[in-house]
Amino acid sequence: MATPSPRDCAALAETTAALPPGTDERLSGYALMGMPFSSGHCLAFRRFPASSIGPAYAALWLFRPNAGWTIYADAPPEQSCARYFGADLAGTALTPVERHWEGPFALTVGVPGVVRWSLELKETRSTAALTTAAGLLPEGFWGRPAVLAGMGRFMGPALHAGTLRLAGTVPNGQTYQARPMRVWVVKASHAVIDGTDAGAPKPLPQQLHLGDFWLPQRGLFVADMSLHFPSTAPARTQPAPSKQQAAHTGAHLGRTTS
Repeated sequence: MATPSPRDCAALAETTAALPPGTDERLSGYALMGMPFSSGHCLAFRRFPASSIGPAYAALWLFRPNAGWTIYADAPPEQSCARYFGADLAGTALTPVERHWEGPFALTVGVPGVVRWSLELKETRSTAALTTAAGLLPEGFWGRPAVLAGMGRFMGPALHAGTLRLAGTVPNGQTYQARPMRVWVVKASHAVIDGTDAGAPKPLPQQLHLGDFWLPQRGLFVADMSLHFPSTAPARTQPAPSKQQAAHTGAHLGRTTS
């Protein structure tokens, strides 16, 4: 049987959207975990066809080196990523988030008037091994913090992506557990941000993180992914400003570390 492509996995998620068992807050779908560029910008993309906190949604995360993080989503902040990351954002925007598969390994995403981002994905020996290992891991192990901590410590160096953490605490105070079952790396990428070419994919001098969630220093796409939030805290999200405000206002609130 042929290995499913990223497009195959995304299509399956869209047509059979289902939440994993549990009573905690849960999201299920696929994502481009993060992609830094030589301009100092960083992009990430999330698509969750199944959500316990509201409707299905897509979100594009944009880090501007002089303005911090903005999350653009097609669901309100309290029902999308800002529910968990809002405390460290410069702004949010409720807006369409476009996505289109150009081929089995080619994805284009964007926010009209703000970002157009094309991606070409590929499988490597490391991603194939990690996908196999994830499929062999017993279900009960995914909820064990020590197991997730070990997987994160292994995945970062194995994928040349810097620090990665599959469990921890997000800026709004909730704890999270990430369960990526399939992994690919970005082979090539091009982005235009605010009308300007973002340059070549390139690790940032200081790796970005929001709470305990680290944005990889190399583009990683994950599918068959679920997020669990075992402990919750009151959602602290900023009112969604206009796209212009989100693009140009707010101090640098995305925390960085070396």
